[in-house]
This record gives sequence, C-alpha cells and structure tokens, in this order.
Amino acid sequence: MSILSQAHFHNEEAAYNFIEARIWPNGAVCPHCGGVGRIGKMGGKSTRIGVYKCYDCRKPFTVKVGTIFESSHIPLRLWLQAIFLISSSKKGISSNQLHRTLGITLKSAWFMSHRIREAMKGNDKGFLGKGGNVVEADETYIGRKPGTKVRRGHGHKNAVFSLVERKGSVRSFHVPNVTADTLKKKLLAHVSKKAKLMTDDAKQYIKLGKAFASHESVNHSAEEYVRGNVHTNTIEGFFSIFKRGMKGVYQHCGHNHLNRYLAEFDFRYNNRMANGTNDTERAEKLLLGVKGRRLTYNPAP
Repeated sequence: MSILSQAHFHNEEAAYNFIEARIWPNGAVCPHCGGVGRIGKMGGKSTRIGVYKCYDCRKPFTVKVGTIFESSHIPLRLWLQAIFLISSSKKGISSNQLHRTLGITLKSAWFMSHRIREAMKGNDKGFLGKGGNVVEADETYIGRKPGTKVRRGHGHKNAVFSLVERKGSVRSFHVPNVTADTLKKKLLAHVSKKAKLMTDDAKQYIKLGKAFASHESVNHSAEEYVRGNVHTNTIEGFFSIFKRGMKGVYQHCGHNHLNRYLAEFDFRYNNRMANGTNDTERAEKLLLGVKGRRLTYNPAP
C-alpha cells in the first residue's frame, strides 16, 4: 500500500489523532496554562474536530495552538501531506509544486513551506567531533546579496559556512563573511576541541586549526583533493545536494530566508537513510519540531 494512502493523509479526524499522538504522547496538555489533569474533549454536534477544554483556565484549545499550524485554515491532512513531501524530497519541493499538488493557493503553499522549514530547525546542542571524531569545515556561496551588483568572485553572493561530522550530522550557517573572526566564533561554539579538523587550504584556517586536537588540509589550488584520510569530500557532497536543490528546485532564495532553507537541507541530511531514518520516520521527527515554532506572515519589504 502506498504511504500516502494512509488515513491521516485523507481524513481530518484521523489527521488530528495522528498529530495529537505525537505532540501529546501522554495525553492532552493545555497550551494556555499547562494543565494536564482537568481536560475534556468537547463532543457537541456543532463542535469543531479536535477541540478540548481545560477546566483549570476554562479555555478551549486544539493541538494546533502554539504550533506552526496555529491560525491556519488549511486542513491538517494537507499539512501532513506537505510535511511528508518536503521531508522525503532529497532536494526539496517548490511552492509552485505544492500549490498544484495540494490544490491550495500559491501564497498558502509558500507560507506553509516556510512554516515547515521553521519546524526543521535543529537545536544545535552539544559539540560536533566529540571523542576525537573528524569534522570537516568549508564555505560556499549562493544567490546574491541585496543591493549588490554581479561581479567576478564571491563578493556579491551570500556566504554559507557548514560543519559536518563524518558519518554524523551537519550544521550550516548564513554568515556575513568568511573572515577568520567570523568562522572562529562558529567553530568554537559548535566543534569540540578534541575533534580532528579537516579543511581546504584557505588561509583563515591556518590559525583556527590550532584550537583543535589536529588540523589537516588538502591543497585544492594544486588540485589535491584526497590524501589518505584527509579530504573535504563529505562536506562537498552536502554542498552538492544543497546547490542542486537551490538552483534546480527553488531557483531563487531571498537573503532573509536563507537560514530556513539551510535548516531544511540540514534536517534531511541529518535524518537520512545512511543514519537509519526512512521517509516516514523523517516526517514524524519533523512533527516533533512543530511546537513553539509558530511563524507569522510578515512579507519582506
């Protein structure tokens, strides 16, 4: 049976039950006062699906309150379809495609996809490279900074700095520049000092590498890409997926939205098949991130 044939993708009550089971694994929790004991499900004929009432604060609520679904008039079954499609598409799925597939307006599809990306944001707790594991660091460039003219080099493009632990996870950041000071803050905040750092031959890494257990680099300018176990192929592979998605699927990304697109590609990479997570499990992990991530509509100036 097709995964998309399951009841929660087509029946609204089943969609509510599916989300409630994951957001409230121990029963309903009032988002207004935090109460758990005196809560009842409302069942009148005119009552909307999934409405509960807290008898501590006397307020009604649904599982949508305090999540990316709040104040959305789009049925939850369509939200679940969108979540599955975005989390299972290796290079992403455009708002235009969601608009056509789900039968909603383009504006709704765009807003929905950004809310879902907000739920994909990681907590970035702990350090990469603990226990002496290898961490690769590199930067790439995408799009164009607002108010700049296209010229040779990377000065007019948005800079992205990423850290990836081999056979582990990735963390990506939209940075204002790739100077040693900027990269140092990210490295010290996210990489264990016991890690083995591997980079290309960019000059800013020479001093930065001294803060870690070891630092080795490959000389790309001399066409050296692998030297034994020394390479940056893992992070280059991640950048390849990221750029193919941004150029081939999304095509354009506003400067102020780049962090969310990075969160999307990080999330899928960190929950990939090689790490033991299939498409269904990835979508369910995404659902766990919807709480406290409400995003209000505020178009860029």
